[in-house]
Amino acid sequence: MALRKSRLKLGELLIKQGLITEEQLQKAIQVQKREGKRIGEVLIKLGLITEKDIVVTLGKQLNIPYASLAKGLLEPDPNQELDKLVPQNFARRYCLIPLSRNLNALTVAFADPLDVLMMDNLKKMTGCDINPIVASESDIIQAIDRFYGEKDLLKEAISESYEAGEVEIEEIPEEEALSLNTLIAKAEEAPVIKLVDLILRQAIKDRASDIHIEPFKDRVSVRYRIDGVLYEIPPPAGHLLLAIVSRIKILAKMDIAEKRLPQDGAFIVKAENRIIDFRVSTIPTVRGEKVVLRILDKSQVPLDLSQLGFEAKDLESYRKAVSSPWGLIFLTGPTGCGKSTTLYATLNEIKTPHKNLVSIEDPVEYRLEGINQVQVKADIGLTFANGLRAFLRQDPNIIMVGEVRDLETAQICLRAALTGHLVLSTLHTNDAPTAISRLIDLGISPYLISPSLLLVGAQRLVRKLCPECKEAYEPTGEMLGKVKLAAELIYRPKGCDYCNRTGYRGRSAIYEILPMSERLSQAIAQGATYQQLKEISLETGMKTLYQNGLKKVEQGITSLEEVLSVTMAGIEG
Repeated sequence: MALRKSRLKLGELLIKQGLITEEQLQKAIQVQKREGKRIGEVLIKLGLITEKDIVVTLGKQLNIPYASLAKGLLEPDPNQELDKLVPQNFARRYCLIPLSRNLNALTVAFADPLDVLMMDNLKKMTGCDINPIVASESDIIQAIDRFYGEKDLLKEAISESYEAGEVEIEEIPEEEALSLNTLIAKAEEAPVIKLVDLILRQAIKDRASDIHIEPFKDRVSVRYRIDGVLYEIPPPAGHLLLAIVSRIKILAKMDIAEKRLPQDGAFIVKAENRIIDFRVSTIPTVRGEKVVLRILDKSQVPLDLSQLGFEAKDLESYRKAVSSPWGLIFLTGPTGCGKSTTLYATLNEIKTPHKNLVSIEDPVEYRLEGINQVQVKADIGLTFANGLRAFLRQDPNIIMVGEVRDLETAQICLRAALTGHLVLSTLHTNDAPTAISRLIDLGISPYLISPSLLLVGAQRLVRKLCPECKEAYEPTGEMLGKVKLAAELIYRPKGCDYCNRTGYRGRSAIYEILPMSERLSQAIAQGATYQQLKEISLETGMKTLYQNGLKKVEQGITSLEEVLSVTMAGIEG
């Protein structure tokens, strides 16, 4: 077989194609040794290449076809009983899918056609010669789900939940509430366990960041948040609500008998060789308990600043600020805009064995090697402020504070920055200049802000256009309105199998980076208004979120509609 003769490794192929350098490969190999992942996964995680770069390169170098899900080229022949020839567990283990059989030749799509040992095992198992096709891992996983029917299992489980008849969800008086033993028994029934398991697994496969389970008068609503947007899935029967909620509470080690107060919990699952954290939150509503599960897939968190969405000039300014030995840096934006991800990527870049890094967070979302992370526990007195005081006795170089919420925390952050520490934190404001006004509103004196503040950044997340189906078009003057674009052609969403017909897949950050300048520092010390601070910021080179978003539109990363909806351009002007 031609593939057997090829001894070129993936890294060498990518260097040969000019997609990465030898230095980048060596960096990836060091990460690979630490994390034990395949070199392709590491290169993608570091933002050096895309998944498509890998498979297209392999296809060219090995002279085998490239197939994508979006173009309908990963559809197994339904009449050849290929699932019996190649078992599902083997297909999932090696990320491959059989497509067709012609006499003694079996056409198979692989994510890694260089795995010669796997290829030999497949040949022995099927008794066929293998005609290889290369495809991306994510495309093959989706194709496996469809072909082997696992995606239909959730639909089947939901259908089965209605067999006992639909039951309206009613507010249950406390004296008529089910006993603890009954709740546990119902939560541990096989259909409920299966249903909850499939809801969780499907959310992971669909790249959801959150699952919402909500009770209404005559139904249960189950929604997944994917790329920032909530999508409803077919709901289970209403009479299973208590059992589903109790099952999730049992997994999260929460009190299943307490339904009157909000609760928080967590649990960990292993799915597709990845460790997934679930953070669970419940609140009591008049119809029953609402449950929200936050899904934290550590393998999908980009820990390289260069792949988060910074423009080159902004990234240079940001890196200059975070390399300072002391000072204060704030990231601002609403909940869920990616501030924590940016901070984690920052810590990952600046950590060294020669520096003592500590963080206090609520909650600690991702555990980073080489950083001392502390979880806030307000019920026992471990607040942000108290944690910060303790940090200052721990000989720190760099301190990360999850959020500044009050005057006391803000004061300690500024004092730490003024006494030789680099402090990173977040604020909830709409743009970068407002962060300065917010600190003053909290009670911080302007004369303390000027000498300590290095940089303020604001950010939002925009959905990225699906690379397989986005289509170019020339916008009319009516479509653009007051928007001015340098590009004549821009892209819009279309929808395909790869993006589940949404037209978008994944998200990117847009940034507003405001480094301190002498002029801005003087204005702060003199008590300048927000409007004056914003004017100075723009005059000294700051690009707004809106302007940064338009750059992403011109580059074909996102759509104009997405940027306008996220940045509230009508307000920004």
